[in-house]
Amino acid sequence: MHSTPSNRAGERWLPYLFLAWNLVGCAAFIMQSSQDLGVLARTDPYQARLWAAMPLWAWISYGGAVLASTLGTLAMILRRRIAVLLSLVGLVAVLLQFGYTFLGTDVLQVLGFVAAAAFPITIVLLSAAQLGYARLLQNRGRLR
Repeated sequence: MHSTPSNRAGERWLPYLFLAWNLVGCAAFIMQSSQDLGVLARTDPYQARLWAAMPLWAWISYGGAVLASTLGTLAMILRRRIAVLLSLVGLVAVLLQFGYTFLGTDVLQVLGFVAAAAFPITIVLLSAAQLGYARLLQNRGRLR
């Protein structure tokens, strides 16, 4: 299949959408990891307890996910092959982070499936889409 101008235009703007999404993730990580848990406990004591109990490896997974995914989108924009590896690392880190959230806490019992899982599922799907798109670019010979 030949690339049409519209296909090439999509190749240019889609990485920027992934970048915007990942920058929101970076901001969320910074805000959540530096949150004053005493202040949070006044409005959301359950969330404050979850974050206080979250092991260091889960925080590292969270930070690693947003960092690797953001760098992966930048690599896509720069047409670098490492975009695939960075996007894969981001997806694995997301799965580790949410693995802890759902298997290591009582969040599903307390909040219910829809409230607890809807946004994490969205994050996993977008991370997988980023990896899939990076692989597509690689397979099309667009990454060097």
